[in-house]
Amino acid sequence: MQALEPGYRKDMQRIVVLNPKGGSGKTTIAINLAACYAARGERPVLMDYDPQVSATRWAKKRRPGQPSIHLISAHERDSRTTRAFQLRIPEGATRVIIDTPAAIDAHDMPDLTRSADKILVPVLPSDIDIHACSRCVANLLLVAKVKRNDRRLGIIANRVRRNTLIYASLARFLETLNVPIVATLRDSQNYIRGAELGLGLHEMKQYQVAEDLQQWQSLLDWLELPPLRATPPGPFPAPLTVGNNS
Repeated sequence: MQALEPGYRKDMQRIVVLNPKGGSGKTTIAINLAACYAARGERPVLMDYDPQVSATRWAKKRRPGQPSIHLISAHERDSRTTRAFQLRIPEGATRVIIDTPAAIDAHDMPDLTRSADKILVPVLPSDIDIHACSRCVANLLLVAKVKRNDRRLGIIANRVRRNTLIYASLARFLETLNVPIVATLRDSQNYIRGAELGLGLHEMKQYQVAEDLQQWQSLLDWLELPPLRATPPGPFPAPLTVGNNS
C-alpha cells in the first residue's frame, strides 16, 4: 500500500459513487467498497442517499458476526433530530462511502463532491449509458469544477463482457474522456449473490470470487492515491432532489 503524501487526511476518506443514470451499478460499487474495508478491519460508514434504499436493505441483511459497517440512511428526514445529528459520522470512522441516487441535477453536484476525496463514476457498456456518462463527466468538470488532473475522479467500466462490439465502443469512448479508468469489472453473478446475502466480494469464499477480486485491485490501489489538491472538510448535503429514475 502506497504511503500517503504530506497533507493527506489519513483519518477519514470520503468516496462518492455517482452517475445520474439509473442502473449503472452505483450501489453495487458502494456496498462492496464498504464490505472490503470492513473485512480489512477498518471502520467504514455507508451513507445511503438513494430513495430506493438498496444499500440500506443490503446493510440490514448483514448478520451480527460480520465486520461492522455503520449505516446512515441519508435519504430520510427525521423531524425529531437536526440534520447535522442525523448525518453525524461516528468517532474513528476511516472511510465514508456515499451511494447517490439516480437523476441527480447537475446543480447538486458541487455540494455533493466539494469535500470528496474520490469520485467514482460507473458506466455500463451501452449506447444510452455511454451518452449519460459523457454528460455526467461534463457536469462534474464544468459545473462541479472537478479537475481532471487532481486525482479525484475515476471511471469504472462496469458489467463488462469483453470481446463484444459494445465493449469496444465503450473502450473507445472512455479513452476520449481523458479521465482514468480505475477498474474494469465483469458481469458476474457474484454481485447478485452478495446483494442477496448482505455480503461483499471480499467476504465471500475466495475460490468463488478470485477473478472478481483481481479486477477490484486496481480500484483499491487508485483509492489509496491521495488527491493532488486538499479537499476541505465540510457538511454532507441534505437529501437530494431527484426524479423518479430507477
